[in-house]
Amino acid sequence: MVRRYYDLPSLTALAIFEASARHLSFKLAASELNVTPSAVSRQIKSLEEELGLTLFERGKVGISLTTPGQDLYAVLASGFSKVSQVVRTMRLGDRPKIVTLACAEGLGSMWLMPRMSDFWNRYPEISVDHLISNDTRDYKRAEVDLCLRYGLGSWHGESAELLFRDIMYPVCGPDYLQEHRYATARELPELSLLHYNSRDPEWPGWDEVLRRAGVPHETLRGRKFSKYLATIQAAVANQGIAIGLHEFIRPLIDEGKLSRMTELELLAPGAWFVTWSDNKALSPATEVLRSWLLETSAEQRSKVRSSGELA
Repeated sequence: MVRRYYDLPSLTALAIFEASARHLSFKLAASELNVTPSAVSRQIKSLEEELGLTLFERGKVGISLTTPGQDLYAVLASGFSKVSQVVRTMRLGDRPKIVTLACAEGLGSMWLMPRMSDFWNRYPEISVDHLISNDTRDYKRAEVDLCLRYGLGSWHGESAELLFRDIMYPVCGPDYLQEHRYATARELPELSLLHYNSRDPEWPGWDEVLRRAGVPHETLRGRKFSKYLATIQAAVANQGIAIGLHEFIRPLIDEGKLSRMTELELLAPGAWFVTWSDNKALSPATEVLRSWLLETSAEQRSKVRSSGELA
């Protein structure tokens, strides 16, 4: 048997393991690497036999990393990231530095994009690739440098810094408000509710909002949407009442396209954070973008405090 210089398993097997560990899915790893799930499974089994260790626990609802698997993934993710960064630098040469930023569609469309022109003007030498997806599994892609995420601020294998907190309240179009101008919060369950079905379990839906507000209700009816922007657009079109996040829908309220409905107002249970992988060194361009995001959100929070709004 030929002994490899670094005494490592094959790079193919290690690459397949890294993708499987990153996704915690043989199927998603196979899709990324353009091979079959059975080929991934065979490579993982062969790698485990060569190492004499179990790297994955196979359960009924998926796979998880064992302690040796976590150790191997940590070092591989860090090593592959550094190699990727060097290769990208070699390919780019003197071309603009590129940062890949991942975020959900609502935040990207309604908060980030209106502010990005300031970044372009201040840092024209940096290009930002936007990965807009409501599937947080996409945030684990190797090319992603920064993520903008909603939640409680703790994600495995990621560092996080607070961007901003937000308040939420019912909103609708002006005509719908005129039709139901005397409605109170306790009457909301009987009206046309617009539901955003987020894949994020920490995102507040109507059931949680009404429960936190102390509004009794049974099974809620209404239209359902898979995208937050579409939910808000339906509210603008007077089709019902949506849960508005203040920093997202403030311009629409200022323009008179949306109106607040009832006196209900709550602090959102989560907040928005900028995050990055613990296993991936941040490039200078990525550091610049992260600093700009934190600076922009700090200015926003300062304006909110000076205006007396809750955030």
